[in-house]
Amino acid sequence: MLKNWWKRHSEPSAPGAHPHTGLRVAAGIVLIVLFVLPYLVMVLGSLKSRAEVLSIPPTYLPQNWHFDNYLTMWSTPETPVGQNLLSTLIIAAVATLIVVIVAMPAAYYTARFRFPGRGAFLFLVLLTQMCPPALVVAGLFREFQMLSLNDTLLAMILINSAFNLAFATWIMHSFFASVPAEVDEAAQIDGAGLLTVLFRINLPLVWPGIVTAVIFTFVAAWNEFAASLVVLSSPDKQPLSVALTKFVGQYETSWQYVFGVSVVAIIPVVILFAVVEKRLIGGLTAGSIK
Repeated sequence: MLKNWWKRHSEPSAPGAHPHTGLRVAAGIVLIVLFVLPYLVMVLGSLKSRAEVLSIPPTYLPQNWHFDNYLTMWSTPETPVGQNLLSTLIIAAVATLIVVIVAMPAAYYTARFRFPGRGAFLFLVLLTQMCPPALVVAGLFREFQMLSLNDTLLAMILINSAFNLAFATWIMHSFFASVPAEVDEAAQIDGAGLLTVLFRINLPLVWPGIVTAVIFTFVAAWNEFAASLVVLSSPDKQPLSVALTKFVGQYETSWQYVFGVSVVAIIPVVILFAVVEKRLIGGLTAGSIK
């Protein structure tokens, strides 16, 4: 049966068909399995007991389905997962909004206008990406301590905005630069102002860049760990990335809750991708000059 399937899919069925279609299908299946398998193990692990997770030999499917794990992990006194989820949402969403608002006009201006120091400005923006955030955590802690902002969500919003602003500016700059200048000139001849040209003419043409910046910034802020661990000390203000470590003890680890919190943590990111997918595809297929 397998031999017949391979022969049927490996041979071209029509003139011009690729002779290695079967090989491509097999490679695609392997990649799908490799990508999906860790998430499947995580979901199944969240529905097992701790003893079953650590059992040897391992069990692939839960012998007893513990759906109550998802209820118990929310009520753990030392780890308020609900507050941690809310804090993560606030930090990631507000930081992403700030980055888009600041990076979009900066990227447009650097792509459209030549001004003294433009090259140095773009180089300095790129230079900030070469410094790992973990190296500046101590300095940030001291700085926010002087500003009385330690252990506040505002501090983490500012930190995540600063960490991701450079990349967002660069990616948007490249997309704005790809739009022909004649588009702006035609709009200005018709009486459009600079803001109108930016928001009503250029913005619909660079949606892939905006979406890429939004996804990158949101995911980076959502997964940020080092700065949150140092700056936020209150358990209810810490993001999920830090709260997850509370289930990992020195002598015992509640793996079923680690898996459960991990499943909860990926849901907002999946929703974000589902929401922006149409915008991304629409921007990629949009034309610039009619």
